Amino acid sequence: MLILIRTALIALDQANKTGNYSVLRELGAPAFQVNSAVKLAEIFAKQRNDHLDLSGVVAIEPQLTVLPQIEANGLMHMAGFFPSVPQQLSFDLLYAPVNGQWHLFGISVKIGSAAPAAPDPPAGPPPPAAKLQGPSASQQVPSTTAARP
Repeated sequence: MLILIRTALIALDQANKTGNYSVLRELGAPAFQVNSAVKLAEIFAKQRNDHLDLSGVVAIEPQLTVLPQIEANGLMHMAGFFPSVPQQLSFDLLYAPVNGQWHLFGISVKIGSAAPAAPDPPAGPPPPAAKLQGPSASQQVPSTTAARP
């Protein structure tokens, strides 16, 4: 899973740095490839213009908030963040199965302030499990919808 996460984010980083979204497009599933390289450039224009640097994903371990899971529509979904200070990168990724391999179907990234770390809990019984959910639609960049048919 780590390779899928890093490959997608580095492809986006290189596309944003060069303005060439052809490789990002070709790494995608057929439904993602419906977006032309020009359309992907439009979708990620703000990130490109803001000079968003995603290269740190090669050196930092991601923390998953949504473990890889197969959704009812057959897509694999995972989400998380790369903990760094003062800002951290959050991601939400969808993959479609194509000829026995997972191909990018949807990608959403956001840079935000790093949340303060909570102190370690005292020793004792674990708290009840809470269901973690991915970012809400209001937190996602328009790119998530770019890959959906």
